[in-house]
Amino acid sequence: MINKVRVRFAPSPTGPLHIGGVRTALFNYLFAKKHNGDFILRIEDTDQNRYVEGAEAYIIESLNWLNLPFDEGPGIRGNYGPYRQSERKGIYKKYIDELIASGNAYYAFDTAEKLDFHRKDHEEKGKTFIYNWHNRLKLDNSLTLTATETQQRIESGEKYVIRFKSPENETLVLNDIIRGEIKIDTNILDDKILFKSDGMPTYHLANIVDDHLMEITHVIRGEEWLPSLSLHELLYRAFGWQAPQFAHLPLILKPEGKGKLSKRDGDKMGFPVFPLEWKNEGEVSRGYREDGYFPEAVVNMLALLGWNEGEGSEKEIYSLEELINAFSLEHVSKSGAKFNPDKTKWFNQQYLQLKSNDELAELFLPVLKEKLAVILNEGEESKKRPFDSAQGDIVYIQKVISLIKERATFVSDFWELGNYFFVAPNSYDEKVANKQWKEDTSSILQTLISILKPIDDFSSENIENIVKQWITTNEIGFGKVMQPLRLSIVGALQGPHLFDIMVLLGKEETIKRIETAIEKLG
Repeated sequence: MINKVRVRFAPSPTGPLHIGGVRTALFNYLFAKKHNGDFILRIEDTDQNRYVEGAEAYIIESLNWLNLPFDEGPGIRGNYGPYRQSERKGIYKKYIDELIASGNAYYAFDTAEKLDFHRKDHEEKGKTFIYNWHNRLKLDNSLTLTATETQQRIESGEKYVIRFKSPENETLVLNDIIRGEIKIDTNILDDKILFKSDGMPTYHLANIVDDHLMEITHVIRGEEWLPSLSLHELLYRAFGWQAPQFAHLPLILKPEGKGKLSKRDGDKMGFPVFPLEWKNEGEVSRGYREDGYFPEAVVNMLALLGWNEGEGSEKEIYSLEELINAFSLEHVSKSGAKFNPDKTKWFNQQYLQLKSNDELAELFLPVLKEKLAVILNEGEESKKRPFDSAQGDIVYIQKVISLIKERATFVSDFWELGNYFFVAPNSYDEKVANKQWKEDTSSILQTLISILKPIDDFSSENIENIVKQWITTNEIGFGKVMQPLRLSIVGALQGPHLFDIMVLLGKEETIKRIETAIEKLG
């Protein structure tokens, strides 16, 4: 009988959460929810020397922002806590004692200086020093001491570690859901340290004990842990426990495909590698949230880094629910996945287009207020946007967004794409002005003003019909009118359909801008 699926995401609080770690959390989450299981957050903080203040809170905030809430973890009670390894310190001694008693582990008293001597000696002979079956009986450990001698050295306060006793002359046959069958010669394994004399376990022991006690059924982690798989399987065997199923995810690679994606790559190429902004000792690292990405776009992008629904599938946009339904570890790739910053922006653009104008207007309003506050503080009251409310006419903003959203990737782009909807231009594209503003342009636009003033039905279609009919009747040429007209209203040759812009601005503001352009450019 298969137990309820239980998976864990077990980061160390040593700094900000890399998007490689985020993807590991995501795949664990998707797998758990696909099988109606539990997603657990466990903070692996046994290495107190590397602990960074605020890192745990950052991890939790990141998961919540991405809408990947954990079912059990720090602050969320379950029946398997505590969920910080530092708070589980008293648990591990019992299990290391079991391994000592069963002969699967031993005390080692070798000093750092002595081990360093052996390493250098081996290097000089062109060899690699490995502490294992080959030399452990020649080194300073409880395998070469009597039980009494060992106990005396421990009681005297001598520093020690406890090492796992790797088996000799055995071929381990391991299974990985993603990578299939893996064979390991135990003679190449070293006797890893499991416990230190300060009472703290190393990652390997704490990891195995915690996974067992928390009834983890599947360990889904990055491929950097693949070399540890043999030790972990041997530890399960030594304890007589049923091992969980393992799945090792491929690396997220640099955009050029060589090597693991790093913060340095993001700094160099101008994209974040962390979900949220991280500040530490005056240094600020960019985050996807602060850069304006939608959490669902980041999740969608990460899901497709190393996974696809199946051969022949071209689907790229998935809601979280769709990802849960479609996800399977069997469709995770063995090879690394190249990170593509442009594709990440593409995902954000797709999600922006899917959002309603109402939602986008609410998101844009704080950006707009900030931009307008700067302008008003500079004393440019005359440039104030053409709607009345100082708090922002949300309906007007929705209409503006409906015209410009197709070209936007981020909500912040709305200002760049449509600032002329909110403030009149105070300068004009010089190249366009030199080319398009002829000797007769001012008089043509002055005549156009007289055409616009009496129009009662100031709708886009009606204005366009009247203006085009006037141009045709007078054989003026569309370029002589439309280009200078757009320049007058926008300040450049950009923006959506010109008559749609004029309608939103209103007749009074439109005429005012044409008059200003005649005055400045004429």
